[in-house]
Amino acid sequence: MSDRELPKRPRGRPRSASSDGSGATVQALDRGLTLLTALARQDKVTLSDLAFQVGLPPSTAHRLLMTLNKHGMATFDEASQRWMVGLETFRVGSAFLRRTNLVEASQNAMQRLMEETQETANLAIPDGTDVVFVSQVETHNPIRAFFRPGTRTPMHASGIGKALLASMPRRDVERLLQRAGLAAFTEKTVSTPEALFRDMADTAVRGWSFDDEERYLGMRCVASVVYGPSGQAVAGLSVSGPTVRMPDGLVPEIGSKVRRLAAEITDATGGRLPD
Repeated sequence: MSDRELPKRPRGRPRSASSDGSGATVQALDRGLTLLTALARQDKVTLSDLAFQVGLPPSTAHRLLMTLNKHGMATFDEASQRWMVGLETFRVGSAFLRRTNLVEASQNAMQRLMEETQETANLAIPDGTDVVFVSQVETHNPIRAFFRPGTRTPMHASGIGKALLASMPRRDVERLLQRAGLAAFTEKTVSTPEALFRDMADTAVRGWSFDDEERYLGMRCVASVVYGPSGQAVAGLSVSGPTVRMPDGLVPEIGSKVRRLAAEITDATGGRLPD
């Protein structure tokens, strides 16, 4: 064995680390977050199904789930032998909503929208090519729309999503379409670029969008945009309900109410309408 002194191990960040962060991810953390994201998209799931969805060996997925379980991010239901998200996931996710007073400031307007229309009021934010629902005030009617916080839906098949698209430059919408396409969920889904751009033009004129059974048959939705301090679209407010309670003749009246209350939320959060 050589008596030569071994070089000391450097501390801190290696000098060769990329300054832009490319290739610097931690594989185990990346896998764990991918697993948690997949877990959050369903109520309960077996280990084998979850491992298959994310493309991991069941043994690897199990080790990651046990680590998430240790930190309260995942929990195991002994009765059904299925995994689900843990309470700590909610606490961490709620930290995002605390960055802004949007959800809190929207509650009064959403409550009034529900009372004025007798249908469910929703608040959602854009995330890539989707919208994510962050708050809801449910109607008291027995048959109603329900979107739990965190529910995602493609922009082109959502009232809020179409309202947001109508507020964007055409070139930005075209880039989104190239990424996501226009999947048809019902025979009424706007599934061609030409139809979508016509719909956006109508929305821009009215100030509110109309989802006519385009995501779910038998359900309609009317939405308008909430703007931020720079006049950029930051969220959408909508009211949704069964088609039988939202006939054609009532839709413009609902649209006017949604637009008015979305503007109130814009004011309440320090936003402004675009120039």
